[in-house]
Amino acid sequence: MTEGQRRLAAIMFTDMVGYTALGQRNESLSLALVEEQRKVIRPILSRHNGREVKTIGDAFLVEFPNAIDATRCAYDIQRALRELNLSFDPEKRIHLRIGIHVGEIVESQGDISGDAVNVASRIEPLAEEGGVCITSRVFDLIRGKVDLPLFSIGQKWLKNVAIPMEVYKMQMPWDTENEGRRERLDARRIAVLPFSSMSPDPNDEYFADGMTEELIDRLAQVKEVEVIARTSVMSYKKKEKKAAEIAKELGVGSLVEGSVRKAGNRIRVTAQLINANTEGHLWSSHYDGNLDDIFAVQSDIAEKVTKELQVRLLDSEKRAIEKKETEDMVAYSYFLQGNQLLNELEEEPLRQALSFFEQATARDPNFARAYVGITRCFIELADGGYVQWQEAIDRGKVAAVRALQVNPDLAEAHSDLAHIMMMADEGLDAVKAETTKALELNSNLEDAHRMLANILVILGETSEMVKAAEKAYELDPLSPQAIGLVGTAYFAVRRYEDALAHWRKTLYLEPYRTYRHMFDYYVTVGDYAQAEKAVKELERLGPTLEYTYLNRGYLAGVTGDEKTALEMISKLEAIRKPGWSRWYTAGFIYLALGNLDKFFDYMFRAVEDHTVPLSLNSSYLRYNPLVDKARTDPRFAEIFQRAGYPYTPMG
Repeated sequence: MTEGQRRLAAIMFTDMVGYTALGQRNESLSLALVEEQRKVIRPILSRHNGREVKTIGDAFLVEFPNAIDATRCAYDIQRALRELNLSFDPEKRIHLRIGIHVGEIVESQGDISGDAVNVASRIEPLAEEGGVCITSRVFDLIRGKVDLPLFSIGQKWLKNVAIPMEVYKMQMPWDTENEGRRERLDARRIAVLPFSSMSPDPNDEYFADGMTEELIDRLAQVKEVEVIARTSVMSYKKKEKKAAEIAKELGVGSLVEGSVRKAGNRIRVTAQLINANTEGHLWSSHYDGNLDDIFAVQSDIAEKVTKELQVRLLDSEKRAIEKKETEDMVAYSYFLQGNQLLNELEEEPLRQALSFFEQATARDPNFARAYVGITRCFIELADGGYVQWQEAIDRGKVAAVRALQVNPDLAEAHSDLAHIMMMADEGLDAVKAETTKALELNSNLEDAHRMLANILVILGETSEMVKAAEKAYELDPLSPQAIGLVGTAYFAVRRYEDALAHWRKTLYLEPYRTYRHMFDYYVTVGDYAQAEKAVKELERLGPTLEYTYLNRGYLAGVTGDEKTALEMISKLEAIRKPGWSRWYTAGFIYLALGNLDKFFDYMFRAVEDHTVPLSLNSSYLRYNPLVDKARTDPRFAEIFQRAGYPYTPMG
């Protein structure tokens, strides 16, 4: 084929609902309905510049020069058939599903093939009877140009398509039942969307982000509301999405949005509360004042939101909402800048964040949340392999303890102290006590629910562990950590199909981590062809990352390719990162090769480094079926004993 035969096009695929079954019951009627359908459709195709490529039984394959023509044509087809059906008996009515995609096609001898054809045929079955589904690529091209309501139905996993695609449904004006079928979202489940920065100085953007985080923190103090965590809401920053779409994706019934303008020592804040079920505005207000009025503004917004949601605040909740973090506005500015950088999770931003937090505590030694920021920096620096593990433990613990000395009721300090204690392999009872205290103080603290899941898996309480993981995901549905946790939890309790369904649903959000976990599933069920595809995706996304080497080496080990397996072990052993153990990952490849002596030798070395994860984060050791062959060896329990943790075999 020549290059000139390739082009971009909009492709429509139609299919008659129930045609096969009708043909088996009444062949003559089915053929008559197909002919009637063609009489209706063909003139409409012509009006919208559609080229009928071919019919496949009852189905049409149609090419259009652009997405707008294809979409308008699909609507006109469904409208015409609806009008026709009004005069027909029910058994003679024609109901179509239509799918539309835009992509590259290849033409040969009048026929077409390629990505656009494949995807259009795969999304057509997702449409309702008399409905139309389009891909996000079509949606982006027609948005604002076609006066038809379109609603996202989420990410869909399509056959023979490598990654899930977002699909939109066309709402027909005659679909009067649609509103009644829409799920009503819980008004007390709320998301604070990223506040827009209207400041003249672009360097003041951190202040708008800080406003978002501070409102999340204040609303999270109220036990009767469920507040989406920062990680998920900040993913919508500078994205143009309708409130209804965001609410559906996050599963919330209320949204807070607003803007901040900071100019010198003056601030202007606007805020509004939106009912996601009706998209109506429940409350809005604006504030003008000096910089040191910001705490009063945050408190007032939080209190008015809870009032609109008909939540009666407890005295303790009201005090928490109204608490002023510091009297020093320069220290507060340092704190907000540190928080913004902390979330980037790379070495240089983390070190800059640490510097800001340290400057904040130097100016105000009683600024408890700034000490929490220091602890969090050391946790993330250690997790990324940017500082020695022990240094992070020592310095992070000092900051967390200081935060609790200043404010014993600071939930984040209890949660981060538990994290540091877990890193240091300290007593499990003490770790659980700190985590439990954090959740008593703030049930909306997503990372505390994650920590609780890690503790419960160590104790062998797997059903409760799954609940804690699901709660963390509920509070932070777009967080890579929460996403990974739920899939790992399902896999740990051998709910394999649930794990795979979850990973497929969230693959687009966290592809590298998800392919790594899907690899485990495919090897477990013996599908080495799919496992190979997963490894190739890892090699594409992170060719020099340690888990890419691990999965390539493990697959080589179980398939008898010893040479490649040993090459991957050498690559892992060559990695030199503080706070990361090459022994831990390389050990699993020896397990795949059947060398148990080497496996245990490497595990014991990792324990000595304090870098072997012994909780849910390493389901390989505790519950992963790929490690089953090692669990009957007496040395297996010794891994945990040496680290001071119990080991409960899976029942």
